[in-house]
Amino acid sequence: QVQLVESGGGLVQAGGSLRLSCAASGSISSSNGMGWYRQPPGKQRKLAAFITRGGDTSYSDLVKGRFTISRDNTKNTVYLQMNSLKPEDTAVYYCYAHLTLFGSGNVKAYWGQGTQVTVSS
Repeated sequence: QVQLVESGGGLVQAGGSLRLSCAASGSISSSNGMGWYRQPPGKQRKLAAFITRGGDTSYSDLVKGRFTISRDNTKNTVYLQMNSLKPEDTAVYYCYAHLTLFGSGNVKAYWGQGTQVTVSS
């Protein structure tokens, strides 16, 4: 069974930094695109950052210049370095990954359970 395990969330003051990690485990042949979505309280879930297997990145305009997404393909892990955090960054952050499993030639999408990030002012 495939699992995406997120870590690194918590409380931080405005202007501070936090680093999220998401490790995919299971019978994974390879990881493809991976990213982070976030859902502020009372709002819809939206993409914050995305990275291809080759390392090409894209960001929401709301986080561009402050957040950096990276990955370690050997560990099937994606990271989100969050700097200059603002109260409006408060949200549940969800890891997202396209994975290819052993015994399958198909790529499927998987979600983590989410980790809470709270930025206080």
